[in-house]
Amino acid sequence: MNDLNLKDVIIEKFKPFQDEILSGYKDNIHSITLTGSALTDDFVPGKSDINSVVVLTEMDLKFLELLATLGKKYQKKRIAAPLIMTPKYIMNSLDVFPMEFLNIKLLHKTIFGENFFQDLKINRADLRLQCERELKVRLIGLRQGYISCLGNSKMLMHMFIDSFSGYIPLFKGIILLLGKEPPVTSRDTIDVLEEVSGVNTRVFNTVLKQKKQKTKLMMGQLNTIFEDYYAAIERLGDITDGIKD
Repeated sequence: MNDLNLKDVIIEKFKPFQDEILSGYKDNIHSITLTGSALTDDFVPGKSDINSVVVLTEMDLKFLELLATLGKKYQKKRIAAPLIMTPKYIMNSLDVFPMEFLNIKLLHKTIFGENFFQDLKINRADLRLQCERELKVRLIGLRQGYISCLGNSKMLMHMFIDSFSGYIPLFKGIILLLGKEPPVTSRDTIDVLEEVSGVNTRVFNTVLKQKKQKTKLMMGQLNTIFEDYYAAIERLGDITDGIKD
């Protein structure tokens, strides 16, 4: 989805950072690519981070030193530390991180240099295995997290909200495995996931709404959210386990 239009506020915020890193390292920078919510309607100015990937021709630790000195300055402007990669690292890691690279491929805009992500080939078997593993790990996290909250409603709601953004890339991977092109926004992703999997995903919309509005819920309501959340992830795990490579 590299035809996405950048909002003026994103360009305005990111350009000084881009100019600083290009001023000293342009010859070794293969490309600079924006990714994540900054390219979607999920982006909330002042709250959402601007995420990026800088692909270096060769790894240069001096470049990391430069980024470290810029971190405090740009963190205040909600510009997250970029992911630093090389073409060799990307090609050698597609089998290890297929879900992450799929999501960059689906949602990116290269603003300097060659678009390295547009034509990445994601192996279906690798993607299915990672999605299944992630779902099982998250089930463990839900169980342990629920126990660790010790019946504290505020902690429980924070657990749902803090972990939620990590589910969207996972859901997109499952949608692709089930034969449909993943949508861009979080809400559309949740709706399409229900459409292709048959799993009731209403609870994910509930958590998404809470992430934005943060209304107070009673412990009984939170327990219901936990039960529905757990059941949905467990069912998605069973479905993913049954997908043929």
